[in-house]
Amino acid sequence: MNLSDSLGPDIIKLAEEKGIGSVSIHKILKQSGRDVSRTTVTRILRDHRNKLGKPRPKGSNIPDFDIGSLPSSGATLDEILLNRKKESKRVAHAKESRRLIPIEVKADGPIGILHMGDPHVDDPGADIFAIERDIDLCNSVDGLFAANVGDLQNNWIGRLAPLWKKQGATAEEAWLLVEWVVKSNKWLYLIGGNHDEWTNAPSKSKGDPIKWMMDQGKGGLYEPHGARMVLNFPNERKIRINARHDFRGHSMWNPAHGVAKAAQMGWRDHILTCGHLHISGYQMLKDPASGLISHAVRVASYKKYDEYAHTLGLPDQNVSPSVVTIIDPQFSDDDPRLITVFHSSEEGAEFLKWKTSKK
Repeated sequence: MNLSDSLGPDIIKLAEEKGIGSVSIHKILKQSGRDVSRTTVTRILRDHRNKLGKPRPKGSNIPDFDIGSLPSSGATLDEILLNRKKESKRVAHAKESRRLIPIEVKADGPIGILHMGDPHVDDPGADIFAIERDIDLCNSVDGLFAANVGDLQNNWIGRLAPLWKKQGATAEEAWLLVEWVVKSNKWLYLIGGNHDEWTNAPSKSKGDPIKWMMDQGKGGLYEPHGARMVLNFPNERKIRINARHDFRGHSMWNPAHGVAKAAQMGWRDHILTCGHLHISGYQMLKDPASGLISHAVRVASYKKYDEYAHTLGLPDQNVSPSVVTIIDPQFSDDDPRLITVFHSSEEGAEFLKWKTSKK
C-alpha cells in the first residue's frame, strides 16, 4: 500500500469532521510531516463522494463535471506500422525496378546514341548553335537517339542567385529554352544533374518541371542523378548503358578516371557515360574474364566559354560537347565493331547512315 492510499481514511475523516476542502487538508498533512500532493488529496475526496453519491460541497475546489477522453488526430501504433510497411514496399519496388531498366529497341539493326554534355542552355557562354545542330541531327537521322547527362540550365539558387544578373536570359526565358530542348528531342534517356535538381530544393516550388516536359514531349527515360539501362534488340542482343551526371573519382592524369574506375570496380556495362566537369575523356577497357569491352565516356559541355573555369584558371579540356556511340548488335561483346565512338556528332550521324544503308 502506498502513502496516498494509507492516508485515505485520514483525509476523508478531516473533510467530514472539520468540513474543510483539499487545500486545508493538504496544509494540515504537510505540517504533520505527511508529504502527499494536493492533487492526490483532491482525487481521494472526489472518489469518496462519488462512491457515496454525495454532491460537491459548496466552496470545494472539486469539479462537478467530468471530461471524457477525446479521440486523437494522430495515427495509432498499428496504423503507423501498416503505413510504414506499405511505404517500405513501395520504395523497395521502385528502387529494385531501376537496378537495370529494360528498354525494348524496335530497330532491327544498328542504332546511334547522341550523348549530349551539360547544355546550360541559358548561359551566355553556351554554344546554342551546337545544341540546335545536335537536336536537328537526332530528328533527321533514322535510328539516332538523343541522350543527356544533366544540367540543362544554370538555375542559380541560394548564394549563386546573384549570378542571374550576369546572364542575358531571365529565369522565365531559361525555362522556355529548357522546354525547347526537352520537347524537341527524340530521347533515349535524360539524366537530371545537380543544377536541375536545384529546382526541388526547399526554397523552390515542389514538383519536377523536367519530368512534366518529358511526359509532354517525345518520350524517353528521365531519372535524376543516374540510370542503368539494358537495350533489348530484336536479335536478342542486350547492351547495357550506365549513365550518370557524374561518377566518383578524379585524376589529374586521366579526365575519364571516374567513369573508367566505375567499370574497373564492377560495373560491367558496354557504355558508361557522365558529364558534370565540362571536360572530355574517353577510355576503352576490357574485362579479361568475360572479354566484354566497356567504353567509358565523359562528355564535356555546350558551355563553351566558362567564366567559372576562367576565374579558377582551369585548362580547356573540352574536345566536343557531345559524343555519338554507334551500336551494331550483330557483333559480340568482345568485338570492337559492336560499339564505335565518335567525338563529332556529324561524323557519327554519317557513319550510322552508312551502316544502315549497308543493311
